[in-house]
Amino acid sequence: MHHPAAKSITVSSGAAVARRVDLCAIGVLVLTAVVAAATFRDYGLGWDDYTHSQYGDLLVSLYASGFADKRALSFVNLYMYGGGFDLFAALAAKILPFGLFETRRLVGAAVGIIGLFVTWRLGRQLGGPLAGLIGLILLTTCPLYYGHMFINAKDGPFAVASIIALLGIVRAFAEYPQATPATVALSGIGVGLAVGSRVMGGFAVLDALLPLLFIVAVHSRASALKLALAECGAFLLAFLPGIILAYLVMGMVWPWSVVAPLNLFHAVEYFSNFFEKPWRELFDGQLIPVPDMPRSYVPTLAALQLPEILLALGLCGIAGAIVAVAGRNRGGSAGHRGALLAVVLAATLPILITIVARPAMYNGIRHFVFVLPPFAVLGGLAGAWIARRLEPLGRAALVAGALLLFVGAASPVIAMARLHPYEYTHFNRLAGGVAGARPRFMLDYWGLSLTQASRQLRALIAERGEQPTRGTWTVAVCGPHPPVTVALGPQFTTTWNPEGADFAMMLGEFYCAKLDAPVLFEVVRDGVVYARVYDIRGRSITTLLTVPGIDQQ
Repeated sequence: MHHPAAKSITVSSGAAVARRVDLCAIGVLVLTAVVAAATFRDYGLGWDDYTHSQYGDLLVSLYASGFADKRALSFVNLYMYGGGFDLFAALAAKILPFGLFETRRLVGAAVGIIGLFVTWRLGRQLGGPLAGLIGLILLTTCPLYYGHMFINAKDGPFAVASIIALLGIVRAFAEYPQATPATVALSGIGVGLAVGSRVMGGFAVLDALLPLLFIVAVHSRASALKLALAECGAFLLAFLPGIILAYLVMGMVWPWSVVAPLNLFHAVEYFSNFFEKPWRELFDGQLIPVPDMPRSYVPTLAALQLPEILLALGLCGIAGAIVAVAGRNRGGSAGHRGALLAVVLAATLPILITIVARPAMYNGIRHFVFVLPPFAVLGGLAGAWIARRLEPLGRAALVAGALLLFVGAASPVIAMARLHPYEYTHFNRLAGGVAGARPRFMLDYWGLSLTQASRQLRALIAERGEQPTRGTWTVAVCGPHPPVTVALGPQFTTTWNPEGADFAMMLGEFYCAKLDAPVLFEVVRDGVVYARVYDIRGRSITTLLTVPGIDQQ
C-alpha cells in the first residue's frame, strides 16, 4: 500500500518537472524573439510587399474617414483578402521608429511568434508540457514557417489566425458539452481572424463541425441519439455569441466581406477559379503551366522542404492520433478524441482536398504554411509518446531520445543560419539541399535577394565614386521591380528593357537569362546563385528572359 506522503512527493515531483519543461518552452520563445529582433531588418522585399503596404494605408484611410474613402474596397484584387496584417502594420509604422518596410518585417515576426506561442499551448493542452515543448521546437526550427513569418503578409498571418481558431476549437471539445465563455470568445476571435485573413479560413469551420458529428455519434452509442442531439444543441447554442463575435472580427480585418451580404460567397467563387493569366513554373525539373500542376505538387514539396525530424514525428503523430480517435477504450473521452480529430483535419484536410481538386498551384507551398502548426502539434504528441515509452528503459534511453531530437532540430537551424535571410527557400537532405533543388524547383520565388543585390550595387558604385552619365543610373531588372526601386533610391531607374541600361540585376531563377556581360557580383547561399548583377554598359542585350526551357545553374 502506497503511503500518502509518497504520493504527495510524486505529484510534487511531476509538477516540478512540468515547470522546468514550461520554462524551456518560454526560453525557446524568448530566444526566437531576440533573434527576430536582431535580424528583422535583413529581410528584403518581394513581389507583393509594396502593393500590400498601399492596401494597409488605404484601410487606415477607410476607417479614419468614417468609411468615406472607399478605395480599399476595390484596390486591385487585395480587397478579396483580409487586410488585418496590412492595417496593423500601417498603424505600427506611424508609431515605431523604423521605416515602413522594416516595421512590416518586425510586425510579421511578432505575429509569427504569437503563432509559436499558440502552437505550444495547443500541444500542451492535448498532450501535456513535453508535447507542447516538442511541438514548439519543431515549428520554430521549420524554415518554411520561420522564413515566411517575416516576409509573407498573406500566408503567415493566416497560419497564426488558423492555429488560434484551432486552439479555441480544441478547448471547446475538451469542455464539451459546456464550453466556458472564455473558450467561446477565443473560438470566435480565431475563426473571425482566420476567415478575415483568407476565405480558406472556412477550413476552421470544417475542423469544428466534422469532429462535433463524431462526438455526437459516440455519445449516441453510449446513451440515446435524442439525448446526444439535445446535448449538442445546447453546446451550439452557447456559441451564438461566438458566431456574432467572429462576424464582427472578420468585418474589422476584412471590411469588404461585410459591406454586402453576398461578398463572402463572391470571394469563394473568385478563388475557386484561377484568376490570373497562366504562366509556367519549374516543378521537378519541368516547366509546367500553374493550372496544370500534378496532384503530387504539395506532397512532393512538403516532403522535400520540411525538416526530416518534423516530417517523421508529424507523420507518426497523424497515425497515432487516428488510432486514438478510432479506439473506443484507450482513446480517452469523446471530447478529447474529437479534439485530436480536429487537429488531424487541420493538418491534412487542405492537402487532401488539393490533391483531389487539383487547383492552380504556384510559389511552392507558401499557401499551405497554415497546416504547419497543427502538423507540429501532432509531431509534439508523437515525441511525448516516444518519451513515455523510453522512460521505463532508463535515463540512458531518455538521454538518447533527447539527443536525437536535439540533432534533428539543430540541422534545420544550421541550414537557416547558412541561408539567412532566405530561410524560406530551404530544401532538406532528401532534396540534396538548395544545391540539389536548384535544377528542379524554384528557390527565391519571392525575389528577396534583389534587395541585397541592390544594396551591394549602391555600395559598389559609391566605393568606385562613379556618377551616371544621364542624371540617373538605369538598371534592367529580371524580377520584382518595387523592391529594387525602394532599395536603390531616386538616383536609379528600373526597367525591363536592357537596351541602353547601365546594369542588369537578375534573379537566379529559370526565367532570368545568363547574360554575356561582366558579372559585378553574385548573391550566393550554399553555393547557389540567388541573384547576379551585370555591368551591361556598351553591350547590346535585347532581353532579360530565357526562351522556353530551363536555365541550368
